[in-house]
Amino acid sequence: MTDNTMDVKLSKLAKCSGCGAKVGAGTLSKLLGDLQTHKDPNLLVGYDTSDDASVYRVSDTLAMVHTIDFFPPMVDDPYTFGQIAATNALSDVYAMGGAPKLAQNVLIVPDDLPKETVHEILRGGYDKVYEAGAVITGGHSIYGDEPVYGLAVTGFVHPDQVLTNCGAQVGDVLFLTKPIGIGILMTARKAGLLSAEDEARCIELTTTLNRAAAEAIRPFTIHACTDVTGFSLMGHGLEMAQGSGASMVLYPRDVDMIPSAIAFAKEGYVPGGMYRNRDFAEAKADLGEVAREIADVLFDPQTSGGLLIAAAREQADEVYAALKGAVPSAQRIGEVIARQEKTVILR
Repeated sequence: MTDNTMDVKLSKLAKCSGCGAKVGAGTLSKLLGDLQTHKDPNLLVGYDTSDDASVYRVSDTLAMVHTIDFFPPMVDDPYTFGQIAATNALSDVYAMGGAPKLAQNVLIVPDDLPKETVHEILRGGYDKVYEAGAVITGGHSIYGDEPVYGLAVTGFVHPDQVLTNCGAQVGDVLFLTKPIGIGILMTARKAGLLSAEDEARCIELTTTLNRAAAEAIRPFTIHACTDVTGFSLMGHGLEMAQGSGASMVLYPRDVDMIPSAIAFAKEGYVPGGMYRNRDFAEAKADLGEVAREIADVLFDPQTSGGLLIAAAREQADEVYAALKGAVPSAQRIGEVIARQEKTVILR
């Protein structure tokens, strides 16, 4: 890495960082609300269900999973930023039950950003895509005020094995595969308060592919799956429950929350995306007597988060055993129940 690359503080160039830069779910639904959708019998999954990717059937045995994801940097090291952005984009394909195969770069850079820095961002993406067993075949780049990087990814899946976020059934057990609190930690980092140990933990989590999680659950009856990113555990859980015509109960005591994220939330170090997520989901949630800082972590926007999985109850113990040791944090966090007045209930 050159001196020029090391001198650039990427996170200082971005107003928002990681998936915290996402447009809020409530705003997004309004923007898409009156757009005309066209029907195609081979389009198995479109955007109308707020799913992670689109799925198009090519034949009786093959469907394409397609997604695009990009964001501004949450770290200063360009190679690490490239890895995080690529890991996050690839995750959508895993959440749909697919395997990534092709990817294209999406890149915005200031015209004065050193070429060595841009090279390192792209190298991080290339290395992570290669780890996923896919290849980058090109992409598109433009100049802009803030650096932004991500991928358009195409994967393959059998049409009968597509996972969506709207198939959860009453009685299903809910699992999560990574700790939460990344957005809060990155907010603390911007304030110069994050320890080196916590920053290293953030990087480890956000650069861990959800490939192992997807492979671990493949043998089992999984009714719904989504990855927990910018809309938070509460927001993505709400989308899953609403799309499935059900409600869900979450047990905060069983959710793996990064301890320092709880401490920072208690002191008020929370990202703007947390407030957007609250605005979207809080009215449809029963927060019970959960402490404010715990609720803040549950509404915290995650970058490159884990999979939220709704598995058949009779296989729950086997699913948990398969996830344990294969993912950063195997958690059994709740269950799907019949539709209630509130869609997400904390107990």
